[in-house]
Amino acid sequence: MLLLLATTVPARATPLALSAGDKTLVAQIETYLNAQKGLTATFLQVDASGATRTGKAWLQRPGKMRFAYDPPDPQLLIAGFGLLVYHDPQLDQTTNIPLEATPLGILLAPHVKLESASVYITNINRQPGQIDLSLVRRGKEAAGTLTLSFSTDPLELQGWTVTDAQGKQTSVHLYDIAPGGPFPDSLFEYNQDSGNFSSNG
Repeated sequence: MLLLLATTVPARATPLALSAGDKTLVAQIETYLNAQKGLTATFLQVDASGATRTGKAWLQRPGKMRFAYDPPDPQLLIAGFGLLVYHDPQLDQTTNIPLEATPLGILLAPHVKLESASVYITNINRQPGQIDLSLVRRGKEAAGTLTLSFSTDPLELQGWTVTDAQGKQTSVHLYDIAPGGPFPDSLFEYNQDSGNFSSNG
């Protein structure tokens, strides 16, 4: 799956002591993320085994996301209306998780606050042209760590990595990013009666 589900294995995470420069950077990232209302992109997903998959992504804040994988992968993943839903038609299995219980719920929150009563930063990694910022939910460390990756000139979200409590990582890299939206609600809905995702939009 694109997102690693919550695991029962405890994870240890320590809040990062932020310097004045860190706090300035975090404020800039929060301002940028909260200004993003919607986008489309192509994506490359790399799982813990190194296997890759590609597809198209739609993100609309707050709370909505759709990942459609390129053929021959039939799977779809959507976030919308408080749920993260993953359906694998080959296995005839559907998984539903409260979005707020997943690491990506941080990115899709109505108002992104990277240091709060519910979220804290564990690491900031600065590299030439790139910044990686790692986050966990307070009290829900077992749900995993979300690391957001940004280009620096200009500041732009480039992707993310979800790390589970066992250290396994799934990374998503975004390309051909373009602003978009608002998208129709049907793009982020799962039709439980038919067992299919809406394909409108």
